[in-house]
Amino acid sequence: MRPLRNIKLTLAYDGTDFAGFQVQPKARTVQGELSAALGRILGEEVKVIGAGRTDAGVHARAQVVNFHTAARIPLERLPAALNSCLPRDVTVWQAEEVPAEFHARYSAKTKVYRYLMEVAPYPSPFLRRFSWHLPFPLDVAAMRAAAEELTGEHDFTSFCAAGGAAKSHVRTLRRLAVAEEGGLIAVEAAADGFLYKMVRNLVGTLVEVGRGVLKPEDMGRILAARDRKAAGPTAPPQGLILWHIDYEENLAKETPGDVALTVPWACVKITL
Repeated sequence: MRPLRNIKLTLAYDGTDFAGFQVQPKARTVQGELSAALGRILGEEVKVIGAGRTDAGVHARAQVVNFHTAARIPLERLPAALNSCLPRDVTVWQAEEVPAEFHARYSAKTKVYRYLMEVAPYPSPFLRRFSWHLPFPLDVAAMRAAAEELTGEHDFTSFCAAGGAAKSHVRTLRRLAVAEEGGLIAVEAAADGFLYKMVRNLVGTLVEVGRGVLKPEDMGRILAARDRKAAGPTAPPQGLILWHIDYEENLAKETPGDVALTVPWACVKITL
């Protein structure tokens, strides 16, 4: 019997027309499409393990999955073969063999999400699938101050939506940065892991700070409350993208100034 290979894939997808990453009965999902494509190419059923379970409408630039297979297909051919079978809103752009113990989810050290907002009187039709349109100005300096209060190791119960299965709500938010350029505001969140809808709840709370409904100094009170009702609303899914997953520790050492935030679909570059 051939030994199983552990294959890691990196893929991107437009989450607009998906019910999320994870397989669900009678729903179109990224995991479902990828599993079906792998089955056709490899001639065997494989279990696809995802690094993050993005929700309906949430996108990914660099989602990571792994699976075990006895197939001998050359890895340099696998992305092209998969992309010939996958729908146009999913693209696999890297395949590599990894050690047997590698697990896309549990081996991850840092996950990075980016959220884009368009601040303008009227929404751009070019950004509608990838941003949250806000027709009022935001105080970005106040949002940055609030972000600093949220950074670090905390119990993020106030930012966890109902329905999450996490046993502990303590997470280390290594970076929460806010950038602004040309009518666009972007938030980058990097952590050792995120709770259910945590990033969208963080963004919704920062927007309330930007509007003046909340103050930066309210963040400590919100964290201490450990009550979802204490924080701001949940930002809509279309502005969120799973940007990067790091399997080394080095990302935690970065500072906001080290990160250039590029929004490719808007043809702009925002530097944090």
